Amino acid sequence: MKLYHGSHIEVKNPKILTSSRVGDFGRGFYTTSNLEQARRWAQIRAMQENQSSGVVTVFDVPDHLFAHPELQIKSFENADEVWLDFVLANRKDVDFEHEFDLVHGPVANDRVYVCLNMLEDGLADRETVIKKLKTYVLADQILFHTAKSLLFLEYAATESVPCK
Repeated sequence: MKLYHGSHIEVKNPKILTSSRVGDFGRGFYTTSNLEQARRWAQIRAMQENQSSGVVTVFDVPDHLFAHPELQIKSFENADEVWLDFVLANRKDVDFEHEFDLVHGPVANDRVYVCLNMLEDGLADRETVIKKLKTYVLADQILFHTAKSLLFLEYAATESVPCK
């Protein structure tokens, strides 16, 4: 199976990022199975870094990765209430930690972030946000949260992605 990482640089040797920015599923190394999603993220990161193109790094992983017996895995099928609680815990509490090596589920795109911000700011209730989330078609994201999980990523290739 192929996974993709969009950035402004090539990443042959992924690391668990421990910056102050925490993603939807916590700190770590994010990938997606959706090449177009990775290309969009590469363009965004390149523009943020004032570069003319971004890079999608391609990784091979075992087909059975999400059922591997050596890994603690959390999978979210939908952007539902359990997913929402997990994402909010990671967004609100920089010290929040979970025990999973891999977390797989929907990515919160710009429209989803608007919904989450409305909830956080008290402008919408949980029921309204969940109902709205169910109308969105979302790409996936896969967080490699531990050093052990990174061992399953094998560098395969890179693709340059020009900014529009």
